[in-house]
Amino acid sequence: MMADSASEPAHEVIDQRDLPSEWTLVTDDAALAAAAAALQGGHGPVGVDAERASGFRYGAEAYLVQVHRRGAGTYLFDPIDITNFAPLAAALADDSIGGEEWIIHSASQDLACLAELGLVPERLFDTELAARLLGFDRVGLGSIVEELLGIRLHKAHSAADWSRRPLPVDWLDYAAFDVSLLPDLRDALAAEVEQQQKWDIVTQEFEATRTREPKPAAPEPWRRLSGGNRLKSRRELAIARELWIARDELAQQRDVGPGRLLPDASIVVAAQAQPRSAGHLASLSDFRGRASRTELERWWRAVLRGKTTEDLPGPRERNPDAIPHHRNWAQRFPDAAARLTAARDALTEAAEQHRMPLENLLTPDYLRRVAWEPPRPATADAIAQQLTELGARPWQTVITAPIIAAAFVDHI
Repeated sequence: MMADSASEPAHEVIDQRDLPSEWTLVTDDAALAAAAAALQGGHGPVGVDAERASGFRYGAEAYLVQVHRRGAGTYLFDPIDITNFAPLAAALADDSIGGEEWIIHSASQDLACLAELGLVPERLFDTELAARLLGFDRVGLGSIVEELLGIRLHKAHSAADWSRRPLPVDWLDYAAFDVSLLPDLRDALAAEVEQQQKWDIVTQEFEATRTREPKPAAPEPWRRLSGGNRLKSRRELAIARELWIARDELAQQRDVGPGRLLPDASIVVAAQAQPRSAGHLASLSDFRGRASRTELERWWRAVLRGKTTEDLPGPRERNPDAIPHHRNWAQRFPDAAARLTAARDALTEAAEQHRMPLENLLTPDYLRRVAWEPPRPATADAIAQQLTELGARPWQTVITAPIIAAAFVDHI
């Protein structure tokens, strides 16, 4: 809830299970066309959600898409059997209604998998992001729905395997509730936005989320192994790389989350042990996972490749745009550390005044980069220009650039 709001919800809390759940499951192209027509005939913004099977399946595609619009109802679309989402995309982007606003909770989590189906919003209202910018202490969907709408949601299926078929009815009820409440939640949050006079802020942030480019693929994705920092020698890194590649190939073949076959920790353990044989590999008590023994020969062949290859990976290539980690600045770069501390303290106070987290007021990396190499002279205008080039939105530079400039006065 917001920092200065009452400790109890403004509404009598109603349990989700005491409310009716009405939805239509759409499983083929003909039914999708009919649903799209119904949604086009509704009114107001549309609530949109998607369920994935992250950790269960190899990719991050949507296994259920939920859409609700007032006057039309709630539709649950099954992407497994639907081949053409174009009629739905067209209905939600109808030029006659200006391309309807989509309401999504934590849109950055769902936009990519929706785009894979051709579903791309022209306007966005992100309820989680709005709650952050309004200063709510808890921004999960269940928390803000209970506080603003007085309905207690049950989030038991949020981490379920949504690739399962048939989907249980209670899962579908859960999915329908998540999306059917979004228009009412959007209106409640919009009233708070109006009260705090933050429409310019939230609008810029919504558009930045909607148009943000996906991160480019990592050139060496195996280096993202959890615990990989414990691997010290180039030979250990080579074994880890080969095991990661072997696991990734098997995961793609089976369409299974890689970690379900062989956890990262098992790859690190095997690389450190540099086993002498398949039997030695199998004897490692921490070499675990669903496929750790059934695919033992596969893993042993990968270990052998790592032990014999002459293509030994060196240290991770340094990003030419990277700056030294700020934890070391106080000892090695005291001037930069002083600038960062002074500016961060001042911005923390400003974030409290604006009732939002510091990281939403200004991306921490942007502040570190300005503190590391400030413009000369470090005027508010020059800092605003530098922040803009880094990716800050106009509202952020208006608020933060003068504060940073003032904080830097004694440290340039």
